[in-house]
Amino acid sequence: MSFILKSEDEYEDLLGLWSDLESGLAMLLSYPFKVQEFSARVEQYDRWMQNLIQYDTDVALYLLFQLASHSPAGYSPSHALVCAVLCHLVAQEVQLPQHERDSLVHAALTMNIAMTKLQDQLAIQSGRPTPEQEVALQAHEAAGAQLLRDLDVQNALWLQTVQEHHQVQPFSQNLLSLPPPRRLAHMLNVVDRYAAMISPRLSREGRSASESAKSILKIGNTQNNQVGETLVHVVGLFPPGTFVQLDDASIGVVLRRSQQDNRPDVAIVLSDKGLLMRPPALHSSASGKPVISAALPASMVQERVNHHLILQLGTRSI
Repeated sequence: MSFILKSEDEYEDLLGLWSDLESGLAMLLSYPFKVQEFSARVEQYDRWMQNLIQYDTDVALYLLFQLASHSPAGYSPSHALVCAVLCHLVAQEVQLPQHERDSLVHAALTMNIAMTKLQDQLAIQSGRPTPEQEVALQAHEAAGAQLLRDLDVQNALWLQTVQEHHQVQPFSQNLLSLPPPRRLAHMLNVVDRYAAMISPRLSREGRSASESAKSILKIGNTQNNQVGETLVHVVGLFPPGTFVQLDDASIGVVLRRSQQDNRPDVAIVLSDKGLLMRPPALHSSASGKPVISAALPASMVQERVNHHLILQLGTRSI
C-alpha cells in the first residue's frame, strides 16, 4: 500500500509519529519499572509500529534507514525499533504463526533492556569496551530475560528468545522445521547483526546496507541462511532511505523497492559533478541506465537533502 504525501506538513506529521514511537520506546527501555503493565505497553508500541508500516512500507523503511544510518545518539531505542520492523517484515514473508511473530517482535524491542544505557554509551565511545563493560555485554541476554520476568512478562517464547538471541548454532534444515525458540533466536540474531552493521558509532562509520547484506549472506558449510536471504529480499539489496552511486557518477537515495532486489526506484540528488539537484530527478533503475554501481554509507553524502520532496517524488508514478 502507498499513499500520497500532499504537503510538507503531512511529512512532518508522519516523521513525528515515528519519532514519538522511538521516544516512547526510549522511556520504556530506560525506565522499565516506572511503566505500568509493561507487557501491555510493549504490545501497544508493536501495534503503533504495525500501523505506521501499513501506512506505507517503503516510506517506513525510508525513514528508519535514514534514522539508523545518520547518528549514534539514542542508539538503543533506534536499534530496537529498526530490528522490530525488520523482524515483522521477515516474519510476514516466511509466514510465521501469529503468536511466534508477536514473541519475535516483542523480543526485538526488548532484547537489550538490561544494557540500554551501556549500549547508548558504547555507541558514542571512541575506545573498545572496558573489561567491566565486556562483562555486562556477555551477561545481557540472561540479565534481560530476568529483568523481563521481574516486570511480569509471562510469555515464555518472548523470554527465551531474549535469553538466547546470541546463542545461535548452525543448522541445515528449513527454518520452519526448527523448534520455535531456536527459530526465533536465529531470526533475531540475523536481524540484530544486520541492523548493527548499518548503524554508525563514534569509533566507526556505519556500513552501507548492501555491504551489511553481503556480510550476513556469507554462510558456512552447514549454516542455513534462509533468514538473511529473506531479509535482503524483503528490504532489497539497496533499501529505501539508503544512498547509492550510479554508474554515470551521480548519487541518489533509494525511494521504493521494485520486483528486482538490486534495481529499486531512486531519486537522483547529486549530479555527476557533485551538484545538488533541484528538484531531485526520479529514476527507475529497473528500466535501464543509469544503474546502481555501489551503495554508499550515509556519511559519504554531506549535502543536506530535502526528504519531504524526495518522498513526495516517490509517490508519483514512474
